[in-house]
Formats: sequence, structure tokens, C-alpha cells
Amino acid sequence: MSDLFTSLKEKLAGKDIKIVFPEGMDERILTSASRLAEEQIVKPILVGNAEDIQGKANELNLSLNNVDIYDPMHFEGMDELINAFVERRNGKVTHEDAAKILLDENYFGTMLVYLNKADGLVSGAAHSTADTVRPALQIIKTKPGIKKTSGVFIMVREEEKYVFADCAINIAPDSQDLAEIAVESAKTAQMFGMEPRVAMLSFSTKGSAVSPETTKVSDAVAIAKELEPTLLVDGEFQFDAAFVPSVAASKAPNSDIKGDANVFVFPSLEAGNIGYKIAQRLGNFEAVGPILQGLNQPVNDLSRGCNAEDVYKLAIITAGQAL
Repeated sequence: MSDLFTSLKEKLAGKDIKIVFPEGMDERILTSASRLAEEQIVKPILVGNAEDIQGKANELNLSLNNVDIYDPMHFEGMDELINAFVERRNGKVTHEDAAKILLDENYFGTMLVYLNKADGLVSGAAHSTADTVRPALQIIKTKPGIKKTSGVFIMVREEEKYVFADCAINIAPDSQDLAEIAVESAKTAQMFGMEPRVAMLSFSTKGSAVSPETTKVSDAVAIAKELEPTLLVDGEFQFDAAFVPSVAASKAPNSDIKGDANVFVFPSLEAGNIGYKIAQRLGNFEAVGPILQGLNQPVNDLSRGCNAEDVYKLAIITAGQAL
């Protein structure tokens, strides 16, 4: 697992990437922020009351050297945030509304990212996914040409690493969604030093069954190739045809994917979520994520059951996305 982050840490050295943590009073957040600052991997920004946060850190015997603390109640640049938020929301909120909304730590933190006062955000240790993602969708928004954000897991077991998508966000993606997920997942794979070979999964291989579900996936392959002509992507594949060379030779002999795919795009959220959990629990893979992709600037959502190590790793990934 350490190998997965070694190259990322090397890329981050000396880059002074700032990551904002809206949940500044959470013990897991404080622990990882202290470690990140001490190792000089990223510059953490904690959101909350400075006195309270420092007091909590003292209780936990943690150093907050090289950690910034921003309090929405006393933030010098709040007028700039309010004006930018009103403009970004395009008349949907008044200045008075904005002043109240930006006291919410996730909205405040997201505005810091939007205005480039931070490079990325990590939240969700004490908030729901909606609390983390909603401000990002309203303020940061998705990249041009991308309709929806998606969530991937990096699946790691010793020297093996794969990308599974979308396992976290889109319940019933259409062909366009799947194509966008394929392109973004390939970029995520590259961030981890992988040469992406993308398999679009189904219960059919190359027309062995024909239904609206299989056609959706084969159409997605064509769209993905239009979106990113240099991308190595094919399908539709059953998993074994994408992963086992002998099965690939039998079921898809003319494909450029020879049973050597390392990025797997599932046709629905239920398939993706079930798939990654089977690999995690039966295959003893470590599942790193979910990593959100498709946004203009990086925002990532922790599980409320996370530990300090999870926070540390997701902060490094978020900083890597900011590069």
C-alpha cells in the first residue's frame, strides 16, 4: 500500500498544496493534519474556532505548527467570499443569505477552494456525503463537457492495483455518463502511475447477449473513443473476458484489451458497489476512496466511519488531483 503513495508524495514535495478540512474539531482530522504538516506533504487549513481547535490539539498532544486555522465567524476575507458566492449562484441567493450560508464550514471551505485560497477540500468525517458534495456541485461545478461527478475506488493488493468506477455516486448512468466516467477514471489511474486499459463491463461480451443494458455499454465505448481518441477502452465485456487472458482470447479475440484491463467501469451503481465490496471482503483488496472525479477542483468525501489514516491518505490523493 505504501508504494501507491510513494510516487504521489514525491510529486507533492515542495509544491505547497493547501488542503482545507472543514471539520477542524474532529480528532481524526486533527491527527492527520498534524502529521501532514509535520511531514510537509501538504499545508493543512482547519476550519473552526482557533482557540477551541488549539485546545483540542493540546489535549491530544498534537502539534499544529504549519497548520492554518480559519474561523468563518472572524475571517478577514469574508466579504470577498460572500460577493463571489452571490455571483456564482447567479441571483439565487442574496448577500444576506450568503452571509448565513458561508458560516457553514463546508460551504466556507468550498469557497476557499473556488477562490484558490486552498487547492482542495476533504470533508465527511462528521458530515453526510450530501453535505460535502452539494456545495462542490453548486460552487466548483463539473468540468466543461462533463455532466456528472463520479466516485472511484483504487483497489490495492500487494503489487496489484486497479480502478473501479462508478461505485459511489451515479445510480443509473446512461451511455454518455459511462463514457465520461471511463475518461475520468483513466486520468485517475494515470495519477497513480498506471497506464490505463479501460474495460466497460456488462453481463455480455461483444454482443453475446443483446438488450438495452448491453447496448448502453457498447454505445458508451463508442462515445468514450470520441471523447478521448487516444484512450485504450473497449467493451462490452463480462469481467472474466476483461481480466483473464485465456478467456479474452476465446470471447474477444479481436479486442485491444487482452484480459489485461486495469480500469473497470461498471454499468450501474449497484454493480459497482457490490463489485468493489466483493473484491474487498473476499479478495482481501484494500479499497482506497471513494475518490470524486469530474469536478473543476478537487473535493473528496470521507466515510463517517473513517480513521486518521484514511483522512491522511485521502488528503494526499486530493493534493495529487490538485497537481
